[in-house]
Amino acid sequence: MKIRHITMAQALVGFLKNQFIERDGREARFFAGAWGIFGHGCIAGMGQALQENPDFRYYQAKNEQAAVHISTAFAKAKNRLGAFACVSSIGPGATNMITGAATATINRLPVLLLPGDIFARRNVAPVLQQLESEHSQDISVNDAFKPVSRYWDRINRPDQLVCSVVEAMRVLTSPAQTGAVTLALPQDVQSEAWDYPEEMFEKRVWHIARPEPERAMLARAADAIRAAKRPLAIAGGGVLYSEATAALAQFAAATGIPVGETQAGKGSLPFDHPQNLGAVGVTGTPGANIAAREADLVIAIGTRLSDFTTASKTAFQNPDVRFININVAEFDAFKHAGLPLVADARVALEELTRALTGYRVEEAFAACIAQWKDRWERETDRLYGLRHGPPISQGEVIGAVNRVSGPRDVVVCAAGSLPGDLHKLWRTRQPNGYHLEYGYSCMGYEIAGGLGIKMADPSREVYVMVGDGSFLMMSSEIATSIQEGHKLNIVVLDNHGFSSIGGLSQSVGSGGFGTDYRCRTASGQLDGDYVPVDFAALCQGLGARTVRARSREDLEKALEQMRHDTRTAAVVIEVDKETRVPGYESWWDVPISEVSHIESIRAARAEYAGAVKKERRYEMAAGRK
Repeated sequence: MKIRHITMAQALVGFLKNQFIERDGREARFFAGAWGIFGHGCIAGMGQALQENPDFRYYQAKNEQAAVHISTAFAKAKNRLGAFACVSSIGPGATNMITGAATATINRLPVLLLPGDIFARRNVAPVLQQLESEHSQDISVNDAFKPVSRYWDRINRPDQLVCSVVEAMRVLTSPAQTGAVTLALPQDVQSEAWDYPEEMFEKRVWHIARPEPERAMLARAADAIRAAKRPLAIAGGGVLYSEATAALAQFAAATGIPVGETQAGKGSLPFDHPQNLGAVGVTGTPGANIAAREADLVIAIGTRLSDFTTASKTAFQNPDVRFININVAEFDAFKHAGLPLVADARVALEELTRALTGYRVEEAFAACIAQWKDRWERETDRLYGLRHGPPISQGEVIGAVNRVSGPRDVVVCAAGSLPGDLHKLWRTRQPNGYHLEYGYSCMGYEIAGGLGIKMADPSREVYVMVGDGSFLMMSSEIATSIQEGHKLNIVVLDNHGFSSIGGLSQSVGSGGFGTDYRCRTASGQLDGDYVPVDFAALCQGLGARTVRARSREDLEKALEQMRHDTRTAAVVIEVDKETRVPGYESWWDVPISEVSHIESIRAARAEYAGAVKKERRYEMAAGRK
């Protein structure tokens, strides 16, 4: 047997660069390279291995959490058919990646994390940045990755790598189980050599299957749809990941069944498709949420039915509502006591369309769909054209960016009040043109995520829309975009604080407590002037060409100029956070203090007590036909 006498780190890099993925006959290299910051615990082993393998490209992030966000966004933009590895030092470098790991796992997106770890031989412990435990020597900060990883292992001997990397790839390439994969790498083991079998470094192609639905379940689903009077389909991220957008469009057009979109699924249909009612749930449109409330059958496609989609299980109020869940993950397919079609979304939709030949929703329901859609388009036009302020409204900013962007361009956002407004208002024209990280709603994702999207497809313009709060948490990757030559269009909305939780605070009777960026006064409270943060100077200092817009006209002019820039550019504009896009026909469960001496909180609690009674226990429907 041929062998290579190399270090564990060298073997790992050699393995990763020969992993390929194939679906529908299209083959591609799986890993695009590795992000990392070399410090104690990785500078020698993994650092030297990457230095010796220039064909496995190394990228330098400015923050380890950002590196994971870049990788997560890249994987999402690639429909999970590509990924990065992320290398970190032991200790704080490693734990910086934990938030990113949770973001990837919750969103079911593949990323390989390779944190440095304590010495396996232990004799020099405690080492710099090591967390000591008086109860065990077999523990480190990397154990904190276990609950946020879909697969976790610690490589305590170089020969263990041979088995572990194959398991890691199995999870990374699984449509049903993918997420963050963590291989903790003790720093001494990284540098130890072993005789690795030559076949470990041969090209390996991982086939991504398209599982078909069980015939009996498919027939039951078709019967249920034919019997329904007011069915509604909900498109989740799985529609995009399985590249099922054309199949969904054909299904909706053939049957007339309306479609609501989750945050991850927005863009599954173009905004002007006749059956597309737009966003559904807490951040949904009136038509989609009325259709959900009245639906007697919900066809959930590639969605995990989170609380924002189900409006904390108040969205579906028809007493006879039933669910059909099309999902490649059995865990999600059985939710809400639904009829489970455990299958690839594209295959299931194609087969359902054939099984429903001749079926179409009733004309009265079709008329309602058309009316709801027309009313929402007019409402969107109204919000785009408010002519509020200055400062202008957030909806006007969204409208301006949407008008300037092209059909193939991508908008990216993650946290704050922007995701809710974008979910309702953004007019998506092509698949993957709307990129929202809303599974974890992770502040700081936006700019790093925008870079990952741009790297996945440099031909598409990327518009990063980010609030001031999220910008302050992580703006460092502006510098990385300049370093790598990947142009981003960044729109910073300055609303002097946390607008999203400010509005939430008001809704629960707290009046925005602790959500403004205000100076502390003699009263002891944060009720003084706004903190004078110069976001334009920050962007410019990190290398972006920057404009400070003071009006709607300034903004539109800056956005037009951005299209001609060849490197990252930013525009900063103040917005009125009190001029909000309304909520429509929906509610979100945020428990309010049952006892309080503040009258506004007591009033909010009384409203909450009534609203929470609308929550449904769909699991109680198990066994019903």
